[in-house]
Amino acid sequence: MNNKIFILFFVLFTSLFTGISAQSKYHKKAKSKAKTSKVIETKEPEKVASALKVDSAKIKTILEIDSLDFYLTNLKLKLLKKNAHASYYHNKFNGRRTASGKKFDNNGYTAAHRKLPFGTRVKVTNEANGKSVIVEITDRGPFSKAREIDLSRRAFMDITSNKNSGVVIVTIHEVLQPK
Repeated sequence: MNNKIFILFFVLFTSLFTGISAQSKYHKKAKSKAKTSKVIETKEPEKVASALKVDSAKIKTILEIDSLDFYLTNLKLKLLKKNAHASYYHNKFNGRRTASGKKFDNNGYTAAHRKLPFGTRVKVTNEANGKSVIVEITDRGPFSKAREIDLSRRAFMDITSNKNSGVVIVTIHEVLQPK
């Protein structure tokens, strides 16, 4: 038993030592290659690839935000309602079918309205802070007389300033499609 433990420790120690010495040799070679201005191939390509993915994701997000701002400035809007009360869906509806037949996703940008046709896109703007979001009407409701529109949780949280509130006063504009 003691011999097996000794051999195990010996193997671990030698592999650790050879790994450290190989790493230091690799760094010395890398420094000499760097002086000759050659491209150095790293032993950790997955780290480089993940770094590239993060950078491209950041760039893609920046481009999406810029294109969204451009899209929002060129929209044709029709005022539907001012001082409307908006609330959001409960999590229990997540994954259920809506009245339009689509599956409801609380992380999407959808809404419920009593009269607007399915597929209508509306811009909902919080009157208190000016934040707005564009959502698609996919369901019927809300069934409370005091409320005008039910937003998905994500859309609601994007425009609210108080994350603990359940209702916010909004202005609703219909997004007109270009012909």
